[in-house]
Amino acid sequence: MFDRPPFVSAVREPAVPSPRPPLLVLLHGVGADEFDLLPVADALDPRLLTVSLRAPYEAEPMGYGWYALDWRTTPPTPRLDQAEASRAALAAYLPALVASAGGDPGRVFLFGFSQGAAMALAVALTRPELLRGAVVHSARVLPFLEQPERRAAPEALARLEALVLHGTDDDVIPVAAGREVRALLAPLLGARLTYREHEAGHFVTAETARDGAAWIQARLGPESTAAARSGTGR
Repeated sequence: MFDRPPFVSAVREPAVPSPRPPLLVLLHGVGADEFDLLPVADALDPRLLTVSLRAPYEAEPMGYGWYALDWRTTPPTPRLDQAEASRAALAAYLPALVASAGGDPGRVFLFGFSQGAAMALAVALTRPELLRGAVVHSARVLPFLEQPERRAAPEALARLEALVLHGTDDDVIPVAAGREVRALLAPLLGARLTYREHEAGHFVTAETARDGAAWIQARLGPESTAAARSGTGR
C-alpha cells in the first residue's frame, strides 16, 4: 500500500495487479465527500488504481467543496481564489501520488462530477502534461479558463483527451453549461473531445458510468487484463 496523499482520500486497489498501474482520481461535487464517487470504480477497468479525494473546504450545510459558492446569484458565483488554490493543490499532488503508488505517469485520468468536474477541467487545461485524459461530468467552465493566457499552450494540449457528459434534465447545472464546456474544448482538442448528453438529471447514472468506463478502457493501451494478471504488463 502506498503512502496516503495530503488530501483525505478513499482508495480502491486494482482488482488485477499490475507493475505500474494506471491511476484514476475521482473528484466529487459540492456537499459530498471522498466516498461519494467511489462506487463508480466498480464499473471501471480492473487494472485501475482508484483514489477518491475529499475536497479541502467544508461546505454548507454538509460535506465538502473545492470552492465556496455564492448561492444568491444565478448561476451561483464561485469563489475563484479557492478554486485556484484547489486547482494548484491538485496539480502539485498528482506527480507525488504517481510516484508513491508506483503508477504509470502516462496513464493518469481524472473523473470529476459537478464542482469536481470543473476542477478536473481546470487541471486538464492548465497542466495537461500530468494527464492522459479527463472525464468531465456535469460541469461548468470556471471563468478564468475562458482567458487563453490562463490555459496551457496549444502544443501542450496535443495529447490530452476528454469525455464530457451532461444530463439533458439537469436542474442544478443546466445542459447549456455542458454545451459551453464543449464549445471551449472543441477548438482546443478537436477529435480528441467526446461529448455526450443523456436523458438524466444532476447525477452519475449507470449509463454515464459505463460511458466513462469504456472511454478510459479504450485509452489504457494494448496491455490486456490477462497480461496484467500475470504480471507481464508494462
